Amino acid sequence: MTTVTMTVNGRPVSGEVEGRTLLAEFLREGLRLTGTHIGCDTSQCGACVVHVNGRAIKSCTALALDLEGAEVVTIEGMANPDGSLSRVQQAFQDHHGLQCGYCTPGMVMSAAALLQDNPKPSVEQIREHLEGNICRCTGYHNIVKAVLAASGQDVSALAAE
Repeated sequence: MTTVTMTVNGRPVSGEVEGRTLLAEFLREGLRLTGTHIGCDTSQCGACVVHVNGRAIKSCTALALDLEGAEVVTIEGMANPDGSLSRVQQAFQDHHGLQCGYCTPGMVMSAAALLQDNPKPSVEQIREHLEGNICRCTGYHNIVKAVLAASGQDVSALAAE
């Protein structure tokens, strides 16, 4: 076992991990941050997306030890300082960008990363960016609408579903 230290959601943390411990496991089991979901263990579904040093990654494929000293943000760290939902989280709620909710944390994290890099993405850019996130329930329409709304763009041109 080796000690790994990083900052998670603005708070310094450390824990004992094996060399094979994935970041998703460390977050969920070691830190009890269960908002990061594990849906496939093969980096296909995107339910485990978190931000590491400002970049979105799939935490089911990153070793915790490789992230020594990293700055990690999980879905639990996305809320505003007063505890209210972030603009992306609020847009997902307002535009029904979720159904069962299993993929939602990864979708929100991926959408936030997109908006950080591209504050006004097109519908096509949103769809392309979210290709690595699988949703088995919604059909993606309202997810795309939510991301568009979070960017401050007009969503009235998108047909209601």
